[in-house]
Formats: sequence, C-alpha cells, structure tokens
Amino acid sequence: MKRINVLLVLLLSAGISVYAQKKCVPSEDLTTPVLQEEAAPSCAAPKEVEPTKFDNWFVEGWGMNMSFGPTIYVGDVSKSSKVKAMIGLGVQKELNPHIYWRLNGAYGQLSGEKDKYESGGDANLKFSNKFTEINTSLKFNLAPEKKISPYLYAGVGLINFRSKLSNSQSGKLISSYGYKGNTASSATHEVEVPLGLGFDWNINQAFSMNLDGSMRIVKSDKLDACVSDNNDKLLQDMFGAITVGFAYKFGYRDCDKDGVVNRKDKCPDTPYGIAVDENGCPFDSDHDGIPDFEDKCPNEAGLAEFQGCPDSDGDGIPDYEDRCPNEAGLAEFKGCPDSDGDGIPDVDDKCPNEAGLAEFQGCPDTDGDGIPDYDDKCPDKYGLAKYDGCPDTDGDGVPDHLDNCPDVAGTAKNNGCPAVKKEVLKIFEKALTGIQFETGKAVIKKQSFPILNDVVKAMKENPEYNLEINGHTDNVGDSAKNMKLSEDRAASVRKYLIDHGVQDVRMVSHGYGDTRPVADNSTKEGKAKNRRVEFKVVFQKLEIEEEK
Repeated sequence: MKRINVLLVLLLSAGISVYAQKKCVPSEDLTTPVLQEEAAPSCAAPKEVEPTKFDNWFVEGWGMNMSFGPTIYVGDVSKSSKVKAMIGLGVQKELNPHIYWRLNGAYGQLSGEKDKYESGGDANLKFSNKFTEINTSLKFNLAPEKKISPYLYAGVGLINFRSKLSNSQSGKLISSYGYKGNTASSATHEVEVPLGLGFDWNINQAFSMNLDGSMRIVKSDKLDACVSDNNDKLLQDMFGAITVGFAYKFGYRDCDKDGVVNRKDKCPDTPYGIAVDENGCPFDSDHDGIPDFEDKCPNEAGLAEFQGCPDSDGDGIPDYEDRCPNEAGLAEFKGCPDSDGDGIPDVDDKCPNEAGLAEFQGCPDTDGDGIPDYDDKCPDKYGLAKYDGCPDTDGDGVPDHLDNCPDVAGTAKNNGCPAVKKEVLKIFEKALTGIQFETGKAVIKKQSFPILNDVVKAMKENPEYNLEINGHTDNVGDSAKNMKLSEDRAASVRKYLIDHGVQDVRMVSHGYGDTRPVADNSTKEGKAKNRRVEFKVVFQKLEIEEEK
C-alpha cells in the first residue's frame, strides 16, 4: 500500500512538471539566427488569455523538490547500524529570496544491530524499520544570489513506522510495533523534529541541485522496538539522512534563456545569447524599433530597410554608404549630387555649378586651350599657358589682354604698341600750332596746307598708323558753340587728309571745345595754344561714326 502511495506521489509530480512544460510552447518558425553554437529553445508569444486563480497561485513562488539518499539510525540498537535508503518528495513556497516554507513527505527504512550490552553481556539484537513521514519546515537560504548557496532548516512533523526487534542468532522475534507477531497492523505514530543543513547549486532561476544532511529527532523510544528505561524521552531514538536532490520553482520558466522568466518576458522569442532589458526585450539604444543585435547603426535612429541605419538626405542611400549624407544625390556617385551634370560629383568638383572636364576637376575650359577657366585670364580666347591662357595675336611678346595694340607688333615698353617715329612726332607737333582756320569758322587757311601735306605723307609712308584728330578751342564765346566749332574743324582736317589720299577708315575726328585747355585762357598767348588740332597715332582698328 505504501509503495502505491509513493507511486501516486511521483505521478503527481510528473504531472505538475508537464503542466509547467506546457507553459512554454516551441514556436514553429525561428527566422532569427542563433548567434552562438549552442542551440536554445524558442517560445511562441503567449496568448492574451485571462489567467485563472489556479494560474496565479501556481506561478507565485511555488515549487517542488525531490531527494534520495542513505539513512543511519542512532539509538539503543545502533552499535553497528546498517545503511538503508530514503526517498523524499515535497512542495515549497518562496516567502522571500531567503525564506522558503516546505511540506515534505518521505519513505524509507532503518536497520541496526547490537552484539553486546554496556555491561558486557551478549545482546544479539537486530531490528528493522519501515517508515513514512510528513513534515513542515522553514528553509533559510544564506546566499540566494550566489551560484552555491548554503542553507539551514528546521521543522516539525509526524513519522509513521513499523519496527521489529529480534535475536540476531536465532531469529526469534523479541518485540515489535505496528505488527501482530510478524503480521503488519496499524503503524505507530510519533512526533519528529527535522533539523538540517545543506548546499544548493543554483543552475538557473528555476532549477537547483542540492546536497543535504539532516537529523530526525523522534519523541519515542520505539523506532528500534527496544524500549529502554528512558522510553518516550526526546533524543532517545534518532536517525540521520544524507541526500542529493533537486528543487524546481514554477513560474521561473525561461524559454528563450535570456534571464527573464516567461511570465515577465514581453519578447519571448529573443534569439539565444542576445542581451535584453528588464522586460526580456533586446536593447534598442536608438529607439528606432530595431533591436541592437539587428541594427547596423545601434546608436543612430534609422530605417528598417537599411538595417537600422539613417538616410539623412532621403536619397535612398544609407548614411554609412553615402559620401554626402546631408545632400540628396545619386547612387552612381555614392549619394553625392552632380549639380552641373558633367559626370563629376559636387564633392569632387571644383566648379560644381559649371559643367566641366574631369581633367580639370570638373571645371570648364571654354576656349579649349588646355587651361581651365579658373586659371585662364582670357577664358573666351584660345591662348598660351605662358600668358595665363591669353593669346598674343601680333606675336610681340605682350599678351592681348595687356596689349594696347593687339593686332600690331609693338614693344612691352609701349604696352604692346609700336613706337611712333620721331620725325612723325615732329610733324604732329608742328601741326598743333601750324594749322590755322578762319575766325569763327572751320575753313582751313591756305598757309596750313604744307603742314597738312606733311601729315598726308607720314600717313602714306606708315600704313600701320591710324589717327585720332581732336579739335580744341579757347574759352571765348559760348561753350556749346565752341564744342560745335571744334568738331567741325577736326572734321575739316580729316576731310582734307582723305581728299589727299589717306583712307577714311584710318582716321576719326572728335571735338572737345574748351574743355581741355593746355594753357591759361586769360592771356593772348594761352588762348592761342588752346586753339589747336592734335594728332594721336593709334594702331587698333578705329570705329568710324557715320557723318550726321
């Protein structure tokens, strides 16, 4: 009967274990790869079902324990105790991390022999005992947070037993309790006090192994069926046990092995080996909804399509691959724009707003002279490198942009213009005062013809010369009239030269009236000097105004 009871207890514990296992259902599909070689179970997300009262009772700190080990009797017939076995099973409730309440049951046997009495006479005693017990105790964990935690416990219980005492030589029954002769009858009941200590090896939050040493102090002298003069005195009969076992705490199942029990785990399918927060969810440092272990940029909020990395400029290229993360660009240029469309991204383009050439870092060479515009002082004219991209049309060593006479070879001293011959300069000096007009008119006096003929001759002998003819007056009279008079006189001189064979395209005339005096108009001599016609040699093509 007792064996049947023990079997029922074992079946009950197995059923409880199965119930606990069903709290963790393997998920059908685990798409996230395990990061370590050791495989780990995965749990499907729990269904949103209102827990029953039994569920709440079941998970709040309850557990079970089981133990097995040898027993050793200490009492009247214990000079040569025989080692027997005991198996125990119980339930427990965690009151706090340091204190557990336990209700335990056990089945076992005791045995011992005594050859001599203390007086020296032959005893030849032998006893056997079969017992069951149930007790309640408080267990005190001294270091519950450690992997190896020592503990102490004490309690009170009831032991049921049947014991026989017989002669070890003849086998004759001497006395017994719980038997009628050799036939089992009602078991004897006595109070016991279990005291013990041991060590827990905490494998995880739910499961621990233990090594336990205990002593049962029984208020009886009947365990060995040998009643002495001190019958029913405490400490008269005792037995000890050294057991190994395990304890399992319900509600601490951790299917994904992340250190957060299922009932508190909001992310029950976390891949094995991933660090999690207090809710059992993988850390998401940048709060972008992508856990750090899947986030290529765990410290920057990003997008799922880029494995958690940002795309600051929204050009479809994540910042970690984007050379220009703050400017929308093109994939072919690694996220950089090409504003001028010349095939050179702006980040490498010295002239990002002008289409240019790769050889000039994206800058143009408008005139195609091999000198980029930013180094070319004449970007619209094909030129030479030694002249910073400017041409030297007349080949005089003075580039056109510095050459006052770019079409006529000259000297650097004269800014690219040729030097005017000295004899010609002398003729023009004579003409300043040698050309005379009728008073108030633009009619040239005959005495001026010789000097004008010398000018004609000089122009014909020097076809590269062009001539500016400028007329001036003194300040006598109306200024507007003076201006008109100076223009007419300069035009009369030009007409004379044309009439005598000088090409009209080589000469222009201007009148300045009294605006450019060269002497003091308050004297007769000064006024005479201010009434003049000046000749200025130029070498560039002249723009001839049409006659009004």
